[in-house]
Amino acid sequence: MTDWKSRVERDMMRTFNTPIAMLTRGEGCHVWDADGTRYLDFLAGIAVNALGHAHPAFVNAITRQANTLAHVSNYFSSPPQLELAERLKRLAGAEVNGRVYFANSGAEANEAAFKLARLNRGDGSRTRVITLENSFHGRTLGALALTGKPSLQEGFGPLPGGVEHIATTIEALEATIDERVAALIVEPIKGEAGVVDLPEGYLQRARELTEAHGVLLIIDEIQTGAGRTGEWFAFQRSGIVPDAITVAKGIGGGMPIGALVTFGAASDLFGPGHHGSTFGGNPLATATSNAVLEEIERAGLVENAAVRGEQLRALISGLGSPLIEEVRGHGLLIGIGLTAPVAAELSNAAFERGLIINAPNATSIRIAPPLIIGDAEIEEFTTLFRAALDAVQA
Repeated sequence: MTDWKSRVERDMMRTFNTPIAMLTRGEGCHVWDADGTRYLDFLAGIAVNALGHAHPAFVNAITRQANTLAHVSNYFSSPPQLELAERLKRLAGAEVNGRVYFANSGAEANEAAFKLARLNRGDGSRTRVITLENSFHGRTLGALALTGKPSLQEGFGPLPGGVEHIATTIEALEATIDERVAALIVEPIKGEAGVVDLPEGYLQRARELTEAHGVLLIIDEIQTGAGRTGEWFAFQRSGIVPDAITVAKGIGGGMPIGALVTFGAASDLFGPGHHGSTFGGNPLATATSNAVLEEIERAGLVENAAVRGEQLRALISGLGSPLIEEVRGHGLLIGIGLTAPVAAELSNAAFERGLIINAPNATSIRIAPPLIIGDAEIEEFTTLFRAALDAVQA
């Protein structure tokens, strides 16, 4: 066991498996480990590093803001906080009567969304919150209650009550949504399930039913937002307007930040004292997020995600490997369904050849590269991934 692994075993809480490498630096779409080995990063910190590693816009924003004002608490506001709130509202289409609450992570954003749902009680009879089976919304207790993965909940009960997990079908939706439901919380693409799309027309029908019954429609855009799917937010592909979205990951490009963005009447549910965060919306995090989102917009990276995503899906499908059953997702959030439960083996084989991808379950590979990828990175990915497929098949 190398020295760093022994230090991990000695000093780190055992909430994760032993890390597979000690990474020491990154540049663009590549990272290097402690031994100097270079890897093509096609996971981007699980859809976080939208601009790759050490991008000048990211580095300069942190440097400038750290030299000015880093943290002030929620007793005060700051220019980058208000700028980011306005930017997120504009990008999400929530300019009219929209509001933003800032947190520090996706799980925290979903905790805020859960509390928002609890405020939509009507006459008191709205006690149900509906989410989907095999969904993922975080590991804090409230977010874990929303998460439709029983294996992750074992040992932590009783969780906050009133949450029901239903099958991901329009029929289940129609049988569930009524006047006793406070909110429906869904991912537009289930990332931790292996990048699984919702059924065709699902969000449109969800919007019809929730509007008819006074139910909040809250969309978890933590993994899909900030341009990753070829739209600023994945819900925009459906043409509907939700009551709220949660965002994190890519909006900070590596800086921890999350947010709840509300639309219309949902913006009036929270009042003073209902929720808060010491660090949420601090100048350092919001200035960095502003710079990341500005660069995504300036450089046309939403469009690049759409184009490069189509290119990658076509290339992967065209590899002709008997291990590949289907290619899912949109933009640069891609799931590869396998014909055998060898995802972990395939991910390891890719890593051994210098490619970072991810196996969220036994039969799925997840790919979520930086939004800045171009022809060179796609060519390198194709070579490395084909070699990994051949090794596992052999």
